[in-house]
Amino acid sequence: MFTPNRASAVPASAVLPTTRRPYAAVLRGLVALAAVTGLLIECLYGDVLVVLSFFTIWSNILVALVLGRGAVRAWTGRPPLPALWTGGVVLCITVVGLVFHLVLDNPASEFDQAAEIARLTGAKAVSNQLLHTVTPIGTVLDFLLLTAPGALRWRHAAQWLAVPGLYLAFALTRGALLSPDTPTRYTYPFLDVTAHGYAGVLTNAVVLGAGFYALGLAIVGLDRIRPAPRPPENRISPQRARGLK
Repeated sequence: MFTPNRASAVPASAVLPTTRRPYAAVLRGLVALAAVTGLLIECLYGDVLVVLSFFTIWSNILVALVLGRGAVRAWTGRPPLPALWTGGVVLCITVVGLVFHLVLDNPASEFDQAAEIARLTGAKAVSNQLLHTVTPIGTVLDFLLLTAPGALRWRHAAQWLAVPGLYLAFALTRGALLSPDTPTRYTYPFLDVTAHGYAGVLTNAVVLGAGFYALGLAIVGLDRIRPAPRPPENRISPQRARGLK
């Protein structure tokens, strides 16, 4: 009579070895914490509905969710999140950092807001640095140093455009619904229909979209040529490991 093998009922996850990645877990946890801290400060010191209207906030929410989840997976030895998600977060938060430092906080830019940014003090200044500098740098470092290369695909660069496209639709719809005298009617100067008209705003959006796509392609290309992170050394030799019972 055939007797079922009880071992076959054991889940594969209970048999296959897992590899914990504590360095990745710690870095991702710290970056996610920076994003959450900045988000909380912004919500405590401002109108929550206005705060949630900025692409910077959208991107940092994604950082908190994806890197926070990635930290848990790295700590417990579970497989990483899909590359489409992690790469998209890298792209969005990198754009946040670049636009802030090269466009908004740049006196030579047409959309310069450096004077207003310089007036930030206390907790608001801290959140500004966390959301625009710390999280972009931390997310990029995690991508470059602590993720396996070769997982991204060229099609991802086009798929990632769904996020800025959705935000553009949201920002223009929100602006159209708010009263013209609302101070935060348009969240960014390059999306201000009152100042530039829809034609000007759409031109700005196309330029930014092209920048998104080009940067996305660059991220995918970099992912294909960068070296793999060095795995942790195994302190037990293979010969010794085979003798363990």
